[in-house]
Amino acid sequence: KQEEETESVTVFKSGFKKKSYTSDIQKKRQNKDLVELQGLIDAHFECRKKEEEELIALKERIEKRRAERAEQQRIRSEKEKERQAKREEERRIREERDQSKKADEEAKKKSALSSMGSKLQQPPADSKRGGKKETEREKKKKILAARRKQLNIDHLNEDKLKEKIKELHEWMSQLESEKFDHMERLKRQKYEVRKPFLSVVGARLSAQKRHI
Repeated sequence: KQEEETESVTVFKSGFKKKSYTSDIQKKRQNKDLVELQGLIDAHFECRKKEEEELIALKERIEKRRAERAEQQRIRSEKEKERQAKREEERRIREERDQSKKADEEAKKKSALSSMGSKLQQPPADSKRGGKKETEREKKKKILAARRKQLNIDHLNEDKLKEKIKELHEWMSQLESEKFDHMERLKRQKYEVRKPFLSVVGARLSAQKRHI
């Protein structure tokens, strides 16, 4: 009987040892699983943290690039405004210079026409001729007064001024032609007047030569 009890105790102890060993193995496995799981969790959060940092850095780069583009666009806009203002200023100066040049040319043309008109409108100087010749001079004055035109060119533009210059040139050419014809008539009249006197002088010279 004592042997049976001893054998029972031995079997109990052996079974207890087996259970205890099995429990240790399970605990070790659980601990290992927990460690692996914790490692996975830590790796996951580390990856998330890295991704978040990369995302923040990407956003910062995007904002920086956006700010740089905005600054570049502002600089380009300012330069374009400056170029536009410079072009406008150059165009304004060029137009003012052209207008001033045109005004000077118009003033010179009007001054020349006014001077020409003044010369044409001046009456001939009085001469110390009497009788019939003075009467002829009065007739000339009347003719010139009738032909004389009031020269008003202040309201004329460039084309009208050109037409007026052409008209005055034709008028002056006509006056020169009439003056030439008149001078030729005067020469013939003077010759006709002096012809009898020259005939008498010639006859006297011939008579003197015969007496000599």
